[in-house]
Amino acid sequence: MTDMPLPPADADARRAIKPVICYPNKTLPEAPMALYKAARATARKVDEVLIPARDARCFEVPAGHFFRISSVEGPQVGDLNLWNSKDLSERFFSGKTRALHGTHITTGERMWTNLPTLRPMATIVEDTLGWYGIDAYGGSVHDVIGTRCDPYTGNLLAGGHYHYCCHSNLTRVLAAHTGMSLHEAEPYVHDVLNVFMCTGFTRDTGQYFMKASPVRPGDYLEFFAEIDLLGALSACPGGDCSSEHSSDTAACYPMLVEVFAPEEGALGDWKSPAINGYDRSHGVTG
Repeated sequence: MTDMPLPPADADARRAIKPVICYPNKTLPEAPMALYKAARATARKVDEVLIPARDARCFEVPAGHFFRISSVEGPQVGDLNLWNSKDLSERFFSGKTRALHGTHITTGERMWTNLPTLRPMATIVEDTLGWYGIDAYGGSVHDVIGTRCDPYTGNLLAGGHYHYCCHSNLTRVLAAHTGMSLHEAEPYVHDVLNVFMCTGFTRDTGQYFMKASPVRPGDYLEFFAEIDLLGALSACPGGDCSSEHSSDTAACYPMLVEVFAPEEGALGDWKSPAINGYDRSHGVTG
């Protein structure tokens, strides 16, 4: 390691430059929240999947349906993957979702797909933890900054082979649901929406932190499916993520996914968003 360089004479002036937002989002297409709210009011439940503690399950949601993720027995966070059910190469893009909306997402904000499609795949329509905001530590809920607990990082930092972290849970259930082998399924597992997880970055070191989730039984996060979705949700082995993850130490609880179908005609002439309009020429002509 080299010594820290001495600051230049104008160091304070450089630090004082005001930041600008990388992706101003006022021109993003607005979700028709009033339409979604009206359609949800008369929707009926058509499916449910209970996610066991320290495990995962897949579920499917047709375009135009709603799905709800709930805490049912105790404080528990979940790692959510979403794919286009008809083309698994189109999947949730946490990095661009973060760039467009911020480090944590809530009602009215959207989960976006990866390049080159880059379109809304799900819109949050209700969040019972929306009251939490940003706390004194800089923490908030439903983050798109954490990647998911995984056995590779665990092995790197501490050795061992823990098999019930979220990455492994998601890999197992995606393989089982699709008929792929574990090795075939694993590359489709991607960075997650950390449902109910309370996280942020430390101000002094810039490190990713977690703290006890404020979620309680009865709390939920509800989405509108913008496209046909295959989802997988892992009930994280960290429980409420108040102390550690990737072990069997924390108290863990199941989670519930429910799917709701709107009444026929409730969405009017709504259609799934088209894929991104960029022509993909990348500056090459002819």
